[in-house]
Amino acid sequence: MTNYQLTRRDFIKLMGMGAGTLTLSACGLLPPASRFADPTTAPVILTPLASVPVSLTVDLTAGSATLPIFSGAETSIWRYQSSVREGSAESVQMLSNSYLGPIFRVKKSQRVQVRLKNELPDPTIIHWHGLLIPEEMDGHPRYAIAPGASFEYDFQVTNRAGMYWFHPHPHQLTGPQVYYGLAGLFIVSDEEEAALGLPAGEYDLPLVIQDRTFDSQNQMVYLTNGMMEQMVGFLGDTILVNGAPNAALDVKASAYRLRLLNGSNSRIYKLAWQDGTPLTVIATDGGLLEAPVTRDYITLAPGERVELWADFSGRTGSEMRLVSLPFSGFSSSGGMISGGSTSLFNGAPLDILSLNIGEKGVDVSPLPTRLSAIARHRVEEAVNQNNPRSFALTMQGMTHAINGRVFEMDAVAQDEIAQLGDLEVWEFVNLEGSGTGMMTMNIEMPHPMHIHGVQFQVLGREITQGYESAYQELSAGFIDDGWKDTVLVMPGEKVQVLVRFENYAGTFLYHCHNLEHEDAGMMRNYKIES
Repeated sequence: MTNYQLTRRDFIKLMGMGAGTLTLSACGLLPPASRFADPTTAPVILTPLASVPVSLTVDLTAGSATLPIFSGAETSIWRYQSSVREGSAESVQMLSNSYLGPIFRVKKSQRVQVRLKNELPDPTIIHWHGLLIPEEMDGHPRYAIAPGASFEYDFQVTNRAGMYWFHPHPHQLTGPQVYYGLAGLFIVSDEEEAALGLPAGEYDLPLVIQDRTFDSQNQMVYLTNGMMEQMVGFLGDTILVNGAPNAALDVKASAYRLRLLNGSNSRIYKLAWQDGTPLTVIATDGGLLEAPVTRDYITLAPGERVELWADFSGRTGSEMRLVSLPFSGFSSSGGMISGGSTSLFNGAPLDILSLNIGEKGVDVSPLPTRLSAIARHRVEEAVNQNNPRSFALTMQGMTHAINGRVFEMDAVAQDEIAQLGDLEVWEFVNLEGSGTGMMTMNIEMPHPMHIHGVQFQVLGREITQGYESAYQELSAGFIDDGWKDTVLVMPGEKVQVLVRFENYAGTFLYHCHNLEHEDAGMMRNYKIES
């Protein structure tokens, strides 16, 4: 395999931007702004969507292609191809020599229309991960379109500034469609962020981390171990950043904004600088933190995002390497499948990205000590403060389940119904590893839990006695400050979050963002009633 060099020109091109057909559109009225606890996340309009001017209209085609990822045979991939029909062409741009993309850069309040055309051999639909949009726009599998069909998205961006992303979400096909290349970024800016003077243009680098396995003909290989990989999650043997293996990037001796997404199907990363320099975190899933925080390492699960402020001034001629530190992983024991104790989740040390620091760049402005205003939810205001809505993450036969249930396309249980405007405590309790019996595999598996249609705040974590060792290897890297839409729940752990259903009524999803778990049924509907 050859070393594929990410050129600065590619990144400058990418980052130097302004920020049978099935047709569905959202045109309902939004709830009154007075119902929202945090004005930074409240919808910004009180009128029907139809009265908001369209500022960006994009055609997205999901189809097949080939790409020279290595020397020799080109790799067969799936990718989104984009073209702008209305609005600034610089708002949507592909990353050259990569299967990933496009990257949208939009401003809060903009109305965006996207026409998705399916040229894949299977049904597909797009989920706009982290965006606060109506049910019909969110990418539920029941809206999946057949090959040759199209889907019309139409929504207003009400999220605060942050890096969100989009990917396929058809039932039982999300894992392979993401794996073979379908994913892109959706970056939102707003006035609060603009006032900070953070690194921009070529100094603002989105970085998507993924793992893949390739055969001798440079073709991606997926789920070769059958049931075991479905239960555990796919782990590739090659790390790619923005679709490039052995990724290296030339940077200047200046400050950078590094936006990291774990776009892997199931792998967890323990990210750090190779020389032990602390990481400065400025944002997570739902945008900027109130203030920067520093960590020796960051634990990043599938679907999670984190943004770093990195100052390379004074380092001309040196190299900084982003690595994933080793951890012991997770295990299984007993049962008819394993027949003993087996390491399931690989925590091997990994090289992620090399940054070669060259000439001096722009002068570095000090990082502000105050980044944003976040109104904290108050647990005392939760309608179920003393009776949290609990979700047990367990094994159901040979499948991961939530409260003993697996996915049903239209089913919503009585304990999966919430009221629009309510603040609730949700708790995810990872009980896997506690099962017994001949047909039960005692798996200790982490689960990154994602809730559609909302952003939430982490209330607290509690680890069960006997699970502390694996937990302590990763827990110092959790970034629970600010707004989240995905949270890692470790084996033996209970995680409580505060979530207000303050945007739209409708039926949304909550699920594990280990894509193999999701495809196998570890996903459920929940309904917000007005």
